[in-house]
Amino acid sequence: MVQSMNDGWLFYKEGDKQKQSVMLPHDAMLHEKRDPKAESGSAGAFFPGGVFCYERKIMLTEDQVQMHLTLEVEGAYKNAEVFVNGQEVYQAAYGYSPFFVILDGHIKAGENTILVKTDNSQQPDSRWYSGAGIYRPVWLHIQPKDHIAIEGIRVKTVSIDPTVMEVSVERTAGKVQVEIIDAEGKQAATALLEKDSVQIPLPKAHLWSEEIPYLYGIRASLLGADSSILDQAKDTFGVRLITWSPKGFFVNGKETLLRGGCIHHDNGVLGACTYDESEMRRIRILKENGYNAIRCAHNPCSKALLRACDALGVYIMDETWDMWYSHKSKYDYATEFMSHYKEDLEAMVRRDYNHPSVVMYSIGNEVSEPASQKGVALSQEMADYLRNLDETRAVTAGFNLMIIKSSAEGKGVYKEEGGRNDSNEAKAAGMSSTMFNMITSMVGTGMNKAANGRKADEVTSPGCAILDICGYNYASGRYAKEGQIHPDRIVVGSETFPQDIAKNWAMVKKYPYLIGDFMWTAWDYIGEAGVGTWSYEADAKGFDKPYPWLLADTGAFDLLGNPTGEAMWAKAVWGYAKQPLIGVQPCNHPNEKIIKATWRGTNAIPSWSWKNCDGNKVMVEVYADAAKVELLVNGKSLGCKKVKDARAIFKTTYVTGNVEAVSYDAAGKEIGRSRLQSAKNASLHLLPEKKEVSVGEIVYVKAVLADDSGNVESNQDSKVQVTVEGGKLLGFGSANPRTEDRFDAGEYTTYYGNALAVIRVTDANVVTVQAKTEDGSWVECRIPVI
Repeated sequence: MVQSMNDGWLFYKEGDKQKQSVMLPHDAMLHEKRDPKAESGSAGAFFPGGVFCYERKIMLTEDQVQMHLTLEVEGAYKNAEVFVNGQEVYQAAYGYSPFFVILDGHIKAGENTILVKTDNSQQPDSRWYSGAGIYRPVWLHIQPKDHIAIEGIRVKTVSIDPTVMEVSVERTAGKVQVEIIDAEGKQAATALLEKDSVQIPLPKAHLWSEEIPYLYGIRASLLGADSSILDQAKDTFGVRLITWSPKGFFVNGKETLLRGGCIHHDNGVLGACTYDESEMRRIRILKENGYNAIRCAHNPCSKALLRACDALGVYIMDETWDMWYSHKSKYDYATEFMSHYKEDLEAMVRRDYNHPSVVMYSIGNEVSEPASQKGVALSQEMADYLRNLDETRAVTAGFNLMIIKSSAEGKGVYKEEGGRNDSNEAKAAGMSSTMFNMITSMVGTGMNKAANGRKADEVTSPGCAILDICGYNYASGRYAKEGQIHPDRIVVGSETFPQDIAKNWAMVKKYPYLIGDFMWTAWDYIGEAGVGTWSYEADAKGFDKPYPWLLADTGAFDLLGNPTGEAMWAKAVWGYAKQPLIGVQPCNHPNEKIIKATWRGTNAIPSWSWKNCDGNKVMVEVYADAAKVELLVNGKSLGCKKVKDARAIFKTTYVTGNVEAVSYDAAGKEIGRSRLQSAKNASLHLLPEKKEVSVGEIVYVKAVLADDSGNVESNQDSKVQVTVEGGKLLGFGSANPRTEDRFDAGEYTTYYGNALAVIRVTDANVVTVQAKTEDGSWVECRIPVI
C-alpha cells in the first residue's frame, strides 16, 4: 500500500518561531524575499537560501508498526536530514535524487513525528535557480515483511520480432506471479518467476515510439507457500529497442533523428515544484511544436516528467550532474560528489529503467575533469558502472570541448577539494564554466569553431572515446569532419544555439553519425538571469545581470509556455509547420538601441498588436518550409522574398490591422497562408486550459489582455490581481525577465499582454477565479468540478 504524504506538513525556516501549514510539493526558496545583495546573485535570481524544516505527524496502528515502512522523498533540495521521533535516521546530499528512508525500528504505535531539514543556506550553490525544500512529492510505503522492493520490477525488451520481454523482480523471498496488462486492461501475458528473471513472449505486441507511445502495465504478485498473495507491485513499460552506431540512432529498427531541447527543472511561476499536470503540460506543448526529445539539464528529472514523456512519446536524455569534483559554484555539489556519485547513478537507473522514454544517460555537463588522467579514469569508471546497471541505453555527456582543451592547457583547473588554484587564479578565472558563458556572450556563435583544431581533438578524444554517444556543447564546427577523423564516433549536439537550428539540422540530416540537436533552451527558466535577453534596459549589458533581473529569457517557449520566434523557426526547420508562421520583433521602443545576448537569435513573438506604435519601424520574420514567401500588410503586398534557412525577414512600418504571410513552392504554387490581427478594444480575459476539473487537480488559467476574438494586445500591460475560491492559488506571474513582482503574491504585471495562474482545486463544486486590473476593471471565470 502507498499513501500520499503531501498534506499535513508544518513548515518553518530555522530560527523562525512561527510554523505554517503547507502542502507538498513546496519550494521554500520561492517564498523568500529577493535581495540585490543575496549571495546567490544573478545565477540564483537573487533569492536567499536557508535551512528549511518540514514537520509531520503520522498515526500508526500496532499492526502497521509490525510491517515494513518506507518514506519515499522524490526530491528535496538539498543536504536533507530526516529525523523520526527526534532521532536522525537518514541523510541525502544530492538535491535532485529521490531517496528512501526505512522507518522500521524507528516508529511506534500511535503518533510519530517526521522532521525533514533541507539546507541550501550557503550560497552560491548552483549556476541557476535551484529552489529549496521538499519540492517533489513524498509517499509512505506500507508493506509486509516479505515484500517486493520499491522500484523492484525491471522490464527489458529482449527482441521485438518476435516480442520477448525479460522481467526481474527484486523481493525478500518467494515466487512471483507476473502479469502483463495491455492498454485496454486485458491480460496480454503471464508467467511465474521462480528465480532472478523470466522471459515472457508477448504475442502481437504494440511497440512504443514517438509516433505511437503505447504503454503496457505490469503487475507482480509475491506468493506465499500456500500461493496466497503476500504483496503486489505495479508499473508501466513500453516495448521498444534502441540501437546506435555511426550509421545512426534507431528506435525499433527505425532511424530516429532527435529534435531536442534542453530544459531546467523549475516550473515557472511554481518555482521548483513538480506536479503531474505541470510536466504533462510542458511536454505536450513541446511535442505539439515538433520536439521529440528533451535533455534534462543538468540533473535527473522528476518522475512526473518521465511519465509525461512515456505517455506522449518524447525521448529523454537524463542527466546526472553539472559538476564532478571541481566546483563551478562555491558551495555546489562538488564537495560531496566523490562520496555519493555511485548512489546517484544507482538512483537514476533504478527509477528510469522501465521508462521507454529514457534513451540516454548523461554523466555530466561541461565538466573540465576529462582534461586530466584522473578525470578520464573517472569517466571510464562511471560509464562502465552505468552499463553494468543498465546495458540497454547509451551513455553520453555534454562535453564542452573548448573547456576541456583550456583546462588541459592549465586554464580553469580547480583544486580537487574545491576552489581555484591561487597560483593560476587569473587563468582559472579565464575558463571556468561561468567564464566560458561570459566569453561566449561576447564572441557569439563563433564559439562553435573554438574547438576545431588538432590540439582540441587530441585532448578531448580520450574522454569522448569512453562514451557510447559523445555530446558536443557548442562545437558544431566539428560536425562535418568527425566522420573522417573519427569514423567510429557517434555525436549528438547536446547543447546548441537556437539560432543555429537550420544549419545544425541540415547536418543532422546529412551525417548519419550526427543523431540529433538539443537547443539551449526549449523553455525559459528562473535564474542565470538575462543570459539570453534582448533588452533596451541599460543594465542588460554583460553576462551577470544585476537585480531585479529574474529569468534567463532564453527559451524557445517563454516561462508561461508561449512560443517565441525560435520555437516557430525550429518548427519550420523540422517540417512541422503546416502554414507559414509569423514572428514580429517588438516595435514599441522606436529609435532605441537593443542589447542582444548570445543565447537568442530573435526576440520575435507571434503578435501584430502594438497599441500606439503606428508608424514605428518593425521587423517581421516569416518561418516556412517553402521556396519563398510573400508578406501583406492590410492587404498590400510588400513583395516576395526567398526563404533562407527556413526564414525570411521583412522590414516595414507598423500599421494597425493585419499582417499576412503566403508561402510558395519552387514552382510558384501557393502552399500555405497565415495571418496575425491587431486587437480591437482589448480587455482582461481569463482562459482556463481545462473545461472541468477534479478535486486535487492542478489547473492552468491564462490571464490575457485581448479582444473578444482572442487577439492579445502586446503593448498595454497592466498589473493584475487574482483571487480564487474553491481552490488554492499556487503561483501567478508573467514571463517578464526583469521585475520585482513575486510569483506568490497574487498580483503581477502582464508581459506582452500575458500572465498565468496555477491553481490547485480544493472545492467539490466549482472553482471561481476573479482578476482585476489597475484601472479597476475585473473579470471572472468559473470552472466546474466533477
